[in-house]
Amino acid sequence: MGLWESLKVAFEGLATNRLRSVLTMLGVIFGVGAVIAAVSMTQGAKAATLEQFERFGTNVLTVRPGQMRRGGVHWGMGSEQTLTYADARAIAQECPSVVAVAPEVNTSAQIKAGNENTNTRVIGTIESFPQVRSFELAEGTFFTERDVKSRRKVAILGPTVVENLFGPDRSVVGQRIKVNSITFNVIGQFTSKGDTGWRNQDDQIVVPLTTAIYRLGAGSGGPGSPRDSVRSIGVQFADMSLADQAKSEVEALLRQRHRIGPASESDFFIMSAADMIQGAMEASRVMTLLFGSIAAVSLLVGGIGIMNIMLVSVTERTREIGLRKAMGATPRDILLQFLIESTALSLIGGIVGVLLGVGLSYALRAIGLNTAVSLLWVVVSFSFAAFVGIFFGLLPSRKAALLDPIEALRYE
Repeated sequence: MGLWESLKVAFEGLATNRLRSVLTMLGVIFGVGAVIAAVSMTQGAKAATLEQFERFGTNVLTVRPGQMRRGGVHWGMGSEQTLTYADARAIAQECPSVVAVAPEVNTSAQIKAGNENTNTRVIGTIESFPQVRSFELAEGTFFTERDVKSRRKVAILGPTVVENLFGPDRSVVGQRIKVNSITFNVIGQFTSKGDTGWRNQDDQIVVPLTTAIYRLGAGSGGPGSPRDSVRSIGVQFADMSLADQAKSEVEALLRQRHRIGPASESDFFIMSAADMIQGAMEASRVMTLLFGSIAAVSLLVGGIGIMNIMLVSVTERTREIGLRKAMGATPRDILLQFLIESTALSLIGGIVGVLLGVGLSYALRAIGLNTAVSLLWVVVSFSFAAFVGIFFGLLPSRKAALLDPIEALRYE
């Protein structure tokens, strides 16, 4: 019996018990669909995380003060005031790998324009802030080094602040606002950067560092702290290959400036976007393997279902097998026939499962979840479904091929 004849007989056998065949395929369908949908959610979450890091800039270090200790109590990282504007200038001048720095202070303030007002975040920084933090202007200009030195009362607004104070799609350059009752001139507006998950980058205004410190009181850290203390320093280096070198240079310089001995802990900490990205990628890989493994169990269950049904089919068709052998079918022909049936069940289930998984991924995206269908995992899950059909179909097929034709014809 040729291959075409074996295919024809196998599909006739499946068509004879359509409902049973469909129910048998459900395990494979849901298994493949679950793998694709689960992986698409983890891939989408990874892509969203990377996008958030890119908004801040991947070739950037963030230096923050250490933690304050009072009476044996640790107040958490960033609670001490150990970084200054002078530290930022020293990093820019003395670290060869660094191309720009942007010290920052921040506070919350009531912003008023006409009859409208809103409470938002005020960032005080210097002229290099857009370069370091990857901000772009929708209109107007950013303030200059001269504005920082002269403590000018100028501000650049985020899109959310503009909408809250002036309404959507408004040109705001030249407008005046009041920040804690102090009048500021608006000289620019940022393009939208969206919500990072922990902070809305559109709901903030940016003013010169010295203005924020000396006019808004954003930089003072309390008794004993320097007046020009800053909350963080953004450090931009040329490219990702210099990340470790830049981090080492900044750490060595600050320890020297802060007179920290070799055996003492630093009074600051450095966060690297590269480290955070690597951590996010590792977490994504773990979640992908975890969800994929859990979903793959459904495929195994589906494979066991295929084997069970094929064993039942062999028992039900014992007389048919004996008759075919009596008419000249070889054990190879019988083996091929039942193996084709089991493989067809898994392949058809795999195809439907792929369609189900991809459709579910797009449906989740339509309701606002981040999903990204991975072609690699589509191929892997479909291939695994085919393997399941062949592997779990071997035992029933071999049992059918080894039946004695005389005993098979006697079977009732």
